Amino acid sequence: MEIIFAIIVLLIIIAFAFASVQVVRQSEVRIVERLGKFNRQLGSGLFIVIPILDRVVARWDMRTQIINSSPQPVITKDNVTMGIDTLIYYRITDPKSATYEINGLKNAISNLAVTALRNEIGNMNLDETLNSRDQINQALQIKMDEATNNWGVKVERVELKEIITPQDIRDAMEKQMRAEREKRSVILEAEGQRASAIEKAEGLKRAQILEAEADMEAKIRRAEGEARAIELVAEAQKKQIHEVYTAFKEIDADERVIALRYVEALEKMAQSNNKVFVPYEAVGLMGSAGALKELIKGEK
Repeated sequence: MEIIFAIIVLLIIIAFAFASVQVVRQSEVRIVERLGKFNRQLGSGLFIVIPILDRVVARWDMRTQIINSSPQPVITKDNVTMGIDTLIYYRITDPKSATYEINGLKNAISNLAVTALRNEIGNMNLDETLNSRDQINQALQIKMDEATNNWGVKVERVELKEIITPQDIRDAMEKQMRAEREKRSVILEAEGQRASAIEKAEGLKRAQILEAEADMEAKIRRAEGEARAIELVAEAQKKQIHEVYTAFKEIDADERVIALRYVEALEKMAQSNNKVFVPYEAVGLMGSAGALKELIKGEK
């Protein structure tokens, strides 16, 4: 009998020993009460608590926590009812306050998020709600962080996960989006046709300019060729007259020979494309020949 009693006592001692040892993990905090009153909070490590006198009343994970709320009905400023679900990211900053300042912390945060969401959406119409997610997220985070500060909680971020609009609103939005796509398609097609017409006009303009420049270049070259031809003909006539003049100086030609040579020279000049002016009166022609003879004799 004594052996059994000793075994029972030993088991009780072992049980108390195990109960008195508290191993706290990293990023975890435990709240310990002694005789129903807050005694201390335990960080990570190994601790001894006194059974019966001490009791661990709360265990808090100090890492960022997430609350994924279900869709909540909200009404916009223009009386459109929609469902919105949120993601709430929060972190415990004061385990003691989180234990004693609020009862049911997660439910309290969720209910606070619903209230803040309804107040925020109630001041916005449907289009503002759909186009202002970032603004709504920021407003909810600020309001909730202020409200949970006394609870020892830091609300780090609030995000609207999904906005569920009524079916008739979705149908109207789909029609609007389809009309916008068709409008953009028509605008793009018109812009493409306009660009194509401008490009064709520019090409035609450049072609006309190039054609005009080519025609002008051809005329310039033709004029230069004609001028060169006239110049060459004039040089040849000048050379021919010089040869006749030289021949007259070398020989003692009478007036008839001079007149004959002069007429032959004029005949050759008349065969060219240039205009030739011949004295009308024969007397004038002979007189010119005589004058030419006297000039030759004078130079001899």
